[in-house]
Amino acid sequence: MPPSPAQRQGAWAEQRVLRLLRLQGWQLLERNWRCPWGELDLVLHKPGRLLLVEVKGRRSGSVDGWGMAALRRPKRQRLERAWNCWLAAHPHWERTPVEQVAALVPLPPSQAPVRWIRLGD
Repeated sequence: MPPSPAQRQGAWAEQRVLRLLRLQGWQLLERNWRCPWGELDLVLHKPGRLLLVEVKGRRSGSVDGWGMAALRRPKRQRLERAWNCWLAAHPHWERTPVEQVAALVPLPPSQAPVRWIRLGD
């Protein structure tokens, strides 16, 4: 079954974020990692650091505030559970500092920059 338009847009947004982060020296560990408690869009690393990225692609004038509504408490709780599951599956990363961010990606035809929101504080 071919991907839906929403799946294609999500993949495009993730690829845009991944390109930006690779330019900053981040290396991809996981993309769309799933467990029974949720999904992690991107997990990246630099020496001594991990980065967990939740990607939200949105069109201009999106009714959910460019993806902000999708980052409310229930979503953050699912992310935290999925993150704990990932750490249990990758115990060698347990003591590595992690930063959790959301990347709000304007979809074409918008040329606006990606907005970064720090999560988990």
